[in-house]
Amino acid sequence: MSLSIAGKTAIVTGAAKGIGLAVARHFQAKGVKVMFADIDEARLEAEVGEEARGEGPVRMFVGDLREKLTIANLLSATIDAFDRVDILVNASRRMAVSDPFNPEDDGVEMLLQENLLTSLRLSQMTAKRMIAKADTVDEDGKIGQIGSIINISSIAGCHTQPGLLGYSIASAAVDQMTRSLAVAFAPKGIRVNAVAFGSVMSASLQAALKEESGWRDAIVNGTPLGRIAGPDELAEVMQFLASDASGFMTGQVLTIDGGRSLLDRVTIPAF
Repeated sequence: MSLSIAGKTAIVTGAAKGIGLAVARHFQAKGVKVMFADIDEARLEAEVGEEARGEGPVRMFVGDLREKLTIANLLSATIDAFDRVDILVNASRRMAVSDPFNPEDDGVEMLLQENLLTSLRLSQMTAKRMIAKADTVDEDGKIGQIGSIINISSIAGCHTQPGLLGYSIASAAVDQMTRSLAVAFAPKGIRVNAVAFGSVMSASLQAALKEESGWRDAIVNGTPLGRIAGPDELAEVMQFLASDASGFMTGQVLTIDGGRSLLDRVTIPAF
């Protein structure tokens, strides 16, 4: 099977910075038509504004994907520009500290909304568009593959840190959503997988390291491979999950953390 994703069309959320931007740029370099989607208009404009106004393989969409109408508009804009959607990468996410003793802390609700429900709704609505644009049965009567959905999760979903109550719950929920949608979408030829990361230089981790400089050493010392990965390394895994090379893989949550979760020595948040 080939790792090539050239000629496909992808939507990447959270594409104005960090992991989302790295994935979108990586896909673009591999010959994919990419819709860069984010709520941060200024950063998105700075990154792809000029390219998106041309007739090339890049478009940008600005909007709050917590709103169902915005999701519908994103899909319509992608179909109008590229005629189809083959790949969805749910890279938009947020990390926040929660107070496990405070019932008034709305952090859990916020993270479930942004990290779980937004990805769920977008996945559901994208799957419908994928199905509408494809013939899933070949001449032999077999179901063909028509799309790949990739979610971003975190090792926080299976490692308990009370201060990360909301983030951990949302990450665990994303893992289960991935498995549930994989089973539901499989008969239609759509695969759903996720990547759970820990030691990756995400936008969230970059911001955190500015506030807590000692965290870098803690992460490196607690990671068997002895370093923090770059977003581009995660993008390589995303390419694999989007390509035919993973054609018999669905419902899987791949851990990309340099071995950090094997030791569980790091007591700071998994970004």
